[in-house]
Amino acid sequence: MTTTDHHVNGADAMMAPNIAALLVMPVGEVMRSDVATLETSSTAEDALRAMQEKNARSILVSNKGEVVGIVSKTDILFKVTSQGRNPAKVKLREIMTSPVLAVNPQTTIKEALALMDKNKVRQLMVHAYAAVLGMLTREDISERVERISLHSEETAISGTPACIIDTKTISFTMDSSKAKFQCPYCGSPFDTTEGLSKHIDRLHEESGVLEGDYRKMMK
Repeated sequence: MTTTDHHVNGADAMMAPNIAALLVMPVGEVMRSDVATLETSSTAEDALRAMQEKNARSILVSNKGEVVGIVSKTDILFKVTSQGRNPAKVKLREIMTSPVLAVNPQTTIKEALALMDKNKVRQLMVHAYAAVLGMLTREDISERVERISLHSEETAISGTPACIIDTKTISFTMDSSKAKFQCPYCGSPFDTTEGLSKHIDRLHEESGVLEGDYRKMMK
């Protein structure tokens, strides 16, 4: 099991007001605590059943109580189904990914995303003192980004005053009928995705680990 130990100051509310606030939240406030864990001797069929029950995309694999690997739906698809193997006969120890990347609950979401990117994974285990606390997935984070973005757009359209950082370097509209997009970092409203994209480049270049995901949502 590979771990990374980082600490942050304080924690934001469960619903972050913007993406910048979300990125500095500790993963302990965002993780899924209801995690399925199966023994290495369990089968791929058992894993699929557990994922369905938990509405999860992956499960942890343990050996005598110690987490030694992780199996995702993608693993089963490419290592079992696509090869014509019987899920009821394939043991998890045959297809699991090991070791499991893990972070402590005080690791920030930004740090967790950087770790996912570096290791090309989409989920991390959250643990403390050898105890599994939960799982953090990129999909869960993306869902929160989307909720924040939708809330920001609704706020801009309603005509709520925007927080302008530097009025000389950004162009914005206060016409609620045209304010279709809002900066997730400072709240400035824009009537085009191009204007918002340029604004992010100018003022928030260092802020967004999720910037690529956010730009995709605007298309």
